[in-house]
Amino acid sequence: MVSKNFDVVTYVEQMALLLDLQLTDTERDGVVENFAKIQAIAQLVNEFPLPEDIEAAPVFKP
Repeated sequence: MVSKNFDVVTYVEQMALLLDLQLTDTERDGVVENFAKIQAIAQLVNEFPLPEDIEAAPVFKP
């Protein structure tokens, strides 16, 4: 489920604390920017409708 209230800045700051990462303001801004892009892409993927009868392939065949 996609949360409409996902706050990228808060997420990055909390993860930095959890992982004990010392990010400068410039680094944090870059990470926030990239996570915002990741969130937008993930939202598109998660919102894509799939038929109910679709099954995952047991083996990947390109």
